[in-house]
Amino acid sequence: MKNLFQINTSIAALLTGVAALILADLGIAPVSDAEAAGGVVTDPNGTAPDRYVYYPGTEPLAKDEIRVIACGTGMPAARRGQAATCFLIEAGNGDKFLFDVGTGSMANVAALMIPYQYLDKVFLSHLHTDHMGDIDALWAGGWTAGRPNALRVWGPSGATPEMGTQYAMDRFLEFVNWDKVTREYKISPIPGQIDVTEFDYKVPDQIVYQENGVTIRSYPAIHIGDGPVSYMFEYAGMKVFFSGDTVPNKWFVKYGKGVDLAIHEAFFVPQTFVDYYNQPPQLGWRTCCEFHTSAQAFGKVMSSIKPRHAVAFHFFDEEATRYGIYEGIRETYDGPFSMATDMMVWNVTKKDITERMAVSTDDAWSVPGTAQQPPPEKGRPNPMSDQINSGRWEEAFRAQDSMLDEYMERHNLQDQDWRPAMYEQMKGK
Repeated sequence: MKNLFQINTSIAALLTGVAALILADLGIAPVSDAEAAGGVVTDPNGTAPDRYVYYPGTEPLAKDEIRVIACGTGMPAARRGQAATCFLIEAGNGDKFLFDVGTGSMANVAALMIPYQYLDKVFLSHLHTDHMGDIDALWAGGWTAGRPNALRVWGPSGATPEMGTQYAMDRFLEFVNWDKVTREYKISPIPGQIDVTEFDYKVPDQIVYQENGVTIRSYPAIHIGDGPVSYMFEYAGMKVFFSGDTVPNKWFVKYGKGVDLAIHEAFFVPQTFVDYYNQPPQLGWRTCCEFHTSAQAFGKVMSSIKPRHAVAFHFFDEEATRYGIYEGIRETYDGPFSMATDMMVWNVTKKDITERMAVSTDDAWSVPGTAQQPPPEKGRPNPMSDQINSGRWEEAFRAQDSMLDEYMERHNLQDQDWRPAMYEQMKGK
């Protein structure tokens, strides 16, 4: 049983979110009592300033603002407390973009209570599962939670066609074929489609997306094989540079100079891989420093490009690890930076970059968008045979008739009632 505090806070968050959306439509930004008083709480019944926390659904973005939320910052090994790589970037124009969707990250994305209609744009840095492992949760979860349109995926080509994003998504749909066919019949086929835009990973500074004031460019990255890329997100005269997985490379340094937010991996020191991650010594140092970026190298990159704010990610952020990474970065970099962990939030404007932590529910329901899914498509073959269909137990179905009669009448669905045909079929068994 949920405790009353959880229920009340969830309801309060939703109501506050609705109020914020109304204010946004009127062009009014909500101001807390503390903000109105310059950060000082003058009313004993007033609210404290939101300098430490972000409550999803309660803060409309300004037109010239970017919000970045870390929905996954960890490692390939599954962990309840920290998902694999995923960053959500929201622009002040209302558009939302997922950069990678690593294993476990969709639980954090769902906790933000953003309508799945708007979570339809995914940019994959490369095809390791800790960067794309939750594509299934986004694809199927968004489909069942009301996404009315196809999922759109951008990603790099490979050295050969079978190493590219198009091949990966085509085979993903083959892998989930039973899931896809059955949901297409019962729900709607359109949300089960994946529209793929594959681009040449070798081309630096190429525009791969440009709509509604947002430009996204790609750059080659150096990881384990050909294919990985980094992305530059540009909006309202500001830039967020996301490395994906890469060693320090000349493209990130050349094109990253002076960006507003630089998000770059920074790995454990080699001994941590041996002591905590169960890797042999020969793999520990290569993982850290041959095909990933060490803390010291991260710091050198940031010292070279001098971003307004840097973000280090791709490590388990805990007592045993964070200090070694922090100290390694500080050997080579003395600028502002964050040690990323899941649900960390950055609001980026021309004036300020603010870091906070999101406070969100573990029991989020999906939130409706502005469009509804189309109905099932007539004429599709039923994936269930008569033999299996005839095994329905009529007595239990009859027990729900009065409840369904009321529901059908309330929503004017009598012409879609499938029960008469089903009961006729049961008689002919």
